[in-house]
Amino acid sequence: MSSISDRQPGRSGHLVIIGGAEDREGAKVILSRFIELAGGPSAKIVVLTAASTAQKELWEIYERAFRDLGARDYSHLKISNREQASDPRHADRILNADGVFMTGGDQKRLCAVIGGTLIDSAMHRIFRERGACIAGTSAGASAMSEHMLATSTADDLLPEKGETSVSAGLGFLQRAVIDQHFSQRRRLGRLLEIVAQNPYLLGVGIDEDTALVVENRAGFEVIGKGTVTLLDGRQMTSNFLEVEQSQRLELINVKLHLLPAGGRYFLHGGARSQVPAALQEAIAAVTSVSTVAAPEYSAPEKA
Repeated sequence: MSSISDRQPGRSGHLVIIGGAEDREGAKVILSRFIELAGGPSAKIVVLTAASTAQKELWEIYERAFRDLGARDYSHLKISNREQASDPRHADRILNADGVFMTGGDQKRLCAVIGGTLIDSAMHRIFRERGACIAGTSAGASAMSEHMLATSTADDLLPEKGETSVSAGLGFLQRAVIDQHFSQRRRLGRLLEIVAQNPYLLGVGIDEDTALVVENRAGFEVIGKGTVTLLDGRQMTSNFLEVEQSQRLELINVKLHLLPAGGRYFLHGGARSQVPAALQEAIAAVTSVSTVAAPEYSAPEKA
């Protein structure tokens, strides 16, 4: 893999974590913000569709949206297997990007294809070393955290033991687990179960056409049309270890924060929003972005 050039030490990396179904036809507020954070119309943008089996169709949707927004340098990186994700030529395209946009599909597929490969390493490097903007929608959003919501059979607003599981994600967020299409698909119960299993993790539920825009260890804002729900169980008590599979959970002292679009929550105040004391620990958790270098991965040599 080639080395990163044109470092911008004064530029902070951003994550744009989208709850899915973002507007791609109208004002495109979320996609417009992604372009802005990547560096504006001249920014080099790579669209990664590896989460989906309909990659061509998804690319056509975002190609049209980015063109309509005035972006001038955007391209599709079609990755279908780990061999392609470990190709240095593909990784170099990521290393030269100012913004990477991961589409929806299946987060398990996305991580199985790119996790631990040169593509993965390159995304972490440009975020860490050049302040690039990394965005993901729907499955692309879920995969951003170190702990990723992987499977769920939950169809109830009330949490039951054993209906939801987590697996390893891409690791951009360290102390949170993300769920998407949150209000629209009534996913409160399954995120509560994840928090019951893992009280250290902050549950982050993001509505459709809504994005959480995270600035590393500084704060975040909510943009779009919906709400971000934060579930904080670090001071919680529960019966998770005592009940049997599929039984309802007792959760006491779970903190729930509802943050509507337009809210800005930054830890250092100033011209930005002052964070209420009750929310400060949650903000610190959500903005605990990985700054650890991803390991350099080398594809095995062919015989």
